[in-house]
Parts: sequence; structure tokens; C-alpha cells
Amino acid sequence: MKAAVYYETGAPDVFRYEDVTDPACHPQGVVIRVEAVSIEGGDTLNRGGGQMAGSPHVVGYQAAGEIVEVGAEVTHLKVGQKVVTVNAFGSHAELRAVPARNAWPIPGGFDIQKASAIPVPFGTAHECLFGAGRLKAGETVLVQAGAGAVGIAAIQLAKQAGATVLASASSDERLERLKVFGMDHGINYGRDDLVEQVMKLTGGKGVDLVVDPVGGATLQGSLGALGYRGRISLVGNAGREPMKVDVSSLMGGNRSLTGVFLGAEIMTDRVHDMIQEMIDRAAKGELAVVIDKTFPLSEAAAAHAYIESRQAVGRVLLIP
Repeated sequence: MKAAVYYETGAPDVFRYEDVTDPACHPQGVVIRVEAVSIEGGDTLNRGGGQMAGSPHVVGYQAAGEIVEVGAEVTHLKVGQKVVTVNAFGSHAELRAVPARNAWPIPGGFDIQKASAIPVPFGTAHECLFGAGRLKAGETVLVQAGAGAVGIAAIQLAKQAGATVLASASSDERLERLKVFGMDHGINYGRDDLVEQVMKLTGGKGVDLVVDPVGGATLQGSLGALGYRGRISLVGNAGREPMKVDVSSLMGGNRSLTGVFLGAEIMTDRVHDMIQEMIDRAAKGELAVVIDKTFPLSEAAAAHAYIESRQAVGRVLLIP
């Protein structure tokens, strides 16, 4: 099969498009023919300096496609079925093998490209809001990096839960595109002071919850935006900066900071079923999945570079 691989981590140009060995099917797994790869934030971080499972390494958490082989011990999936899959690596390829538990059926008629972009972003957003974040109707949420896939998912889920939703993005143009998903107030962090704007918009009270997929220096702004008993769900390091922040304000305001890693929970019944619910709701039109741009699998380097340029609104896909 063809795959986008690298032999060392680094900038997007480490990618090579090569023939590699087809993956083997585990007795408790499936192999899919990949039709759409959703490039996740963790994929770019891994390529930039993460651990490699082998050499060459096929990066990638998430991809959707058609099952072409089913393990002997798998009874709930079948050849020919369309599924979206998540695994620690292996998405940037024409074929991928995953545990059957990590394959979610795609409802008939639902766009497979949109389905490919659901489990990690929507599962992560849900966990940040309702698992770690304990969001209640009537509360106010700040979604950092609102134009990213996790951000767009979080805006929708928070609004549908009865929250007032603030979101940050790097330009007015990107913020304008978020209104349709339920954003009540946008903050252009490239121009305005985020904490000042949050306090202005909340009458000086601050927000009840922040979803922060950026970390680094952005996390300090998230801390400053919190109200009394406010919570932060920290879910990433998209900023790729050291986490050097002053957390002393947590104590005086009885505030909390919780780390979120969906991968640690993804094999549980709770999260597995929640992800299937997100897929089913999107298929019914209750949740919007935003695809910003698609690239051929052979142009993985260009796709990763585009993501890192921070131009995208929503997910960027690779198509084998």
C-alpha cells in the first residue's frame, strides 16, 4: 500500500510518499480501506517531535473507510461496512488496522468525509464540557481556538446545552464564521486583550468554564478569564509552548484546572457510546462537521503545513 511516512520527526517536509507493507488483521481487529483521513492536532505534534512506532512511521489517529478484513473473534462488524476509526497511529495510509473496539459504524447515507472528522474532536469537546467541565445550562463558556475542530464542536455542544458561548480566534473573519454554530460573542486575540474582553462581556464576573486546546501562554489568559469557582479543561498544546503559568489565582477564586486526554478513556463503554452518539447526531443533521480543505494523501506535507499556518476553519483531510 501507499502511505505518507517519515523516518525522523521535524517540519512537514519530513514526509515521504512510499510503498509500505500492508497491515495485518488482528483476531480482535479490522482492516479498512481508507477513504478519508482527518488530520488531528496530535498528528502534527507527533510529526513535529513525538514518538515513532517504527521506521518508517505512519502517523495519524483518525480515518474512515470500508472494512476489507475482519478478525476471527469479531462478530459485530462485517466486510463492506463503512466505519470511522481511531488508533494511536497509522491513519496516513491507504489501509489501516485497528482494534474492532476502535471502529464506529457510519449511518447509511452519511458523508464519509464528515464522519472521518468526528470521534476525536467531538469526543474531546464533549469530555471537556460535560466530563471534566461539568457544564450546566445557564453558565458561560469560553472556547479558546474556536475555529479549530474541537472549538467548533465545543461551541455547538455548549450552545445546545443552554450555555452562553464566547470564543476566541485570530481574526474577525474567522470569528464571523463561528456565529452560525452558536457563538454569542467573539474575541479577536490577535487584536484585543482576551481577559479584558471577557470581563467586559461578562460584566466583570468572568466565565464559568474555559475549553483550552492551546496551552502555553494562552493558558494564562484562560486562568485570567475565570470567574469564581470557574473551571478550565486543558486539552492540548497546540501552541507548542512551555506550560509556564502562574496558577496562584486558582486558590483565591476556588477555581480548578483539569487536564483532559480522551485517549485514556476511549476504550470505556461511556466514551465509546458517547462517540457513537456524536456520529449519529451528526448524521441526523443535529451537529455540523466543518471540512476546511482536502489534500491528496501524497501531499501530506502540504496539508500539515497548511494546518500549521492557522488558516483553517474546521478539519483538513487527506484523501488516498
